[in-house]
Amino acid sequence: MSTKDNIIKKYKNYLLLERSLSPNSVDAYMTDLDKLSGFLENEGLKAEEVTLDDLQQFVAQLYDLGINARSVARIISGIKSFYNFLVLDGYLQSDPTELLETPKIGLKLPTVLSLDEIELIMNGIDVSTKEGQRNRAILEVLYSCGLRISELVNIKFSDLFFDEGFIKVEGKGSKQRLVPISHTAVREIENYLYYRKNMAVKKGQENVLFLSNRGTAISRIMVFHFIKQYAAQAGIVKTVSPHTFRHSFATHLLEGGANIRAIQLMLGHEKITTTEIYTHMDREYLRQEIIEHHPRNRK
Repeated sequence: MSTKDNIIKKYKNYLLLERSLSPNSVDAYMTDLDKLSGFLENEGLKAEEVTLDDLQQFVAQLYDLGINARSVARIISGIKSFYNFLVLDGYLQSDPTELLETPKIGLKLPTVLSLDEIELIMNGIDVSTKEGQRNRAILEVLYSCGLRISELVNIKFSDLFFDEGFIKVEGKGSKQRLVPISHTAVREIENYLYYRKNMAVKKGQENVLFLSNRGTAISRIMVFHFIKQYAAQAGIVKTVSPHTFRHSFATHLLEGGANIRAIQLMLGHEKITTTEIYTHMDREYLRQEIIEHHPRNRK
């Protein structure tokens, strides 16, 4: 819309004055609208051109990121409110959200840990041992980078670009991508390297970052095992797996205000075959999204 900023300002006043919402509630509505705006911008669409199909695609992306049903329902509610306002104020003749379905709260979606639960698990790890520090570093990377377990166990020293703030990841179909890494995860890896440099390493495994006590690449099963153990130790009754940290990564970034498109790129959902397609601007943008919106980067 040519008067987009003016319309947003009017909508905000509508929420405050006509609907008498609290400032916190208004901020939540505006955050939901920002998520839709980011999607529309990436799709090259204007707000007044949106169809039901476009909105369903937007919601599908939320599900794809592992966002829980309650959060999706809240976002849809915010979007419906905005389009209802556009119709009431005469900007649109019909409401494209009218038939947009809100998910049932009981719908089973991937488990997501709260920030407090993440902290309980992390703080319960004994980092005075080499295994504990290794495991702490692994969980920080899973959570701070949103990696699949198969991606994590294959990280090499040559994949680490700490000065630039990235790690290189090989995902499904041998597709590579650069993922921003948090300062917290970098610190935990560096603490682990204190032990790693003195470990006996099997021939051919020298470039592998995370090693088992046998000097070989840590297995997926071993990571599953100690994650389950730490979750139980923290008193968490949810079913927790390595993928839980990936879904928590996406959910916390989205709830913190990160752009959906950026989260998709970091998760490797984009159809990109090599990291060469990323431009310098793309990489810097993704790094800023992590720095600004990931809980592990907040002071």
